[in-house]
Amino acid sequence: MGTSGNIATGSVLIFIIVISAFIAFSFYAGKRKNREIYTATFRELMKVFKSDDQTFTNIGGAVGHHGTFSFKERGPVSRIDVTLTLLPRQAPLYMPISKYLMRNDRLYISIYMRYAPPGEGHMIERDFTGFRGPEITNISRLHQMEFQWGDLPFFVYYEQNRMMDYFRELIESLPDPGPIRHIAIVPDQRKGFILMGLQQEPIEAYLAGVYDWLFRVFEPY
Repeated sequence: MGTSGNIATGSVLIFIIVISAFIAFSFYAGKRKNREIYTATFRELMKVFKSDDQTFTNIGGAVGHHGTFSFKERGPVSRIDVTLTLLPRQAPLYMPISKYLMRNDRLYISIYMRYAPPGEGHMIERDFTGFRGPEITNISRLHQMEFQWGDLPFFVYYEQNRMMDYFRELIESLPDPGPIRHIAIVPDQRKGFILMGLQQEPIEAYLAGVYDWLFRVFEPY
């Protein structure tokens, strides 16, 4: 009986050591991976925005980062705020839950313009609505359409027909949405909003297309 008890105790001890080693390795490997994603993402953002100044702040350990891109008195953009929310790769026990809720890393981009747009509008991936995605405050007074953008179904909510024309123009110029999940035009704040679910491909090509498109939407009319 004593021998069996010693074997069981030894097995439990080995199991605890293995689990502890796995958690420790995952912690450092996950932090390193998130740091690589953060560095690469903000490097791409700097190439797309070409701002006069930028400030980066850590807001959530290994999973939260914020950036502010500033512009001098030129062009239609006054400021860009960016929040990068990463999966908790350093926490392997929580990672499956977070993966289910978030699906992937997320990039929230708020672009403040100096001119007002012709009306409110949203393009949002259909499967991204609900508890995973953002809510549209004024949805009751917006027109709605559903269409295919690349391989993904999207909902379009728009206030003026001119905004629907702008969205059609974007789809023609950018046939594949890539990691883009939500685009919003908010007139009262003179703001354009982009939500991207980060995947393996670089974001620069997709983001640059939407960023250029916003210049046309917010130009004086």
